[in-house]
Amino acid sequence: MTFSVAVSGASGYAGGEILRLLAAHPDIEIRTVTAHSNAGQPLVQHQPHLRSLAHLTLQDTTPEILSGHDIVFLALPHGQSGQYTDALGDAPLVIDAGADHRLTSQEAWDAFYGGGFHEPWTYGVPELTVDGVKQREYLRGATRIAAPGCNASTVSLSLAPGVAAGVVDPGDIVSVLAVGPSGAGKSLKPHLLGSELLGTANPYAVGGTHRHIPEIRQALAAAGGVAGDGIRISFTPVLVPMARGILATSTAPIAPGASDADIRDAWQQAYGDETFVQLLPEGHFPRTADVLGANTALIGLAIDRAANRVTVVTAVDNLVKGTAGAAVQSMNIALGLPEDRALTVNGVAP
Repeated sequence: MTFSVAVSGASGYAGGEILRLLAAHPDIEIRTVTAHSNAGQPLVQHQPHLRSLAHLTLQDTTPEILSGHDIVFLALPHGQSGQYTDALGDAPLVIDAGADHRLTSQEAWDAFYGGGFHEPWTYGVPELTVDGVKQREYLRGATRIAAPGCNASTVSLSLAPGVAAGVVDPGDIVSVLAVGPSGAGKSLKPHLLGSELLGTANPYAVGGTHRHIPEIRQALAAAGGVAGDGIRISFTPVLVPMARGILATSTAPIAPGASDADIRDAWQQAYGDETFVQLLPEGHFPRTADVLGANTALIGLAIDRAANRVTVVTAVDNLVKGTAGAAVQSMNIALGLPEDRALTVNGVAP
């Protein structure tokens, strides 16, 4: 069976990456691509690397144009998806790559985003533990999926095994991330200009203001069966001069009584059978270059007894495993297709 697909926000980075992955998917027909200000222009004018999709023209993003497809991907800025999802009630499967349907708490939404609050959808990170089972169990047969925030899923995957196993204290988490600017989207913003990024590292959303914080707390609370207020995290992202990628360094105190073997076993048990989340051998740590173009999260784990903390270093491609890859992986699960279809663990090097 071939599924027809519409992708909104197709001229942006996330929309373009969704299209790149779907273009190689044997069960998908990309029928419609939409945009706002770029509507009426050829897709390849904005995504010149997608040569196999050169026949497509960007159409207006309206519920009427998006409806009538088996699958609709929404790759829109935060706060804009809800107006379309409300009107797509008859669509068999809708996947939102924005934040509109990620959070379960309206209070958290109001504090970090503002605007209309929309119902939470099934969270699109299959490898996370929720209530003792993997999130993929909730994705099977799902009709509404919220793809994750790239920083949020990276930190959540980094620490969820330790929280779930009770070998770390989730009340004192510190995460510092080196992030490529493609995660901020394609809109023209002065602080994202090459002349502002090259040769420097720029912290942003410092002091607990980043919008992905409640998403991380929500995921870790679900993993560990603890109240959300039991998850405390200091989260600092830093823009660095690479187009794509996230290198997240996260630390948390070791829980009383947890041995070194207990700690490493928590991550091994969580990810030992996973295709796209891989724990590296002891003493090895990933680089963002190792995951470029791949749907993998590579994790290095260190136990710092002197500081009584666990350090987890995780690398992902923010546009693949961080966003589009997670969306396509979740789509495959929802449709009952092989989970790895059109996705790869192999990066591009050099």
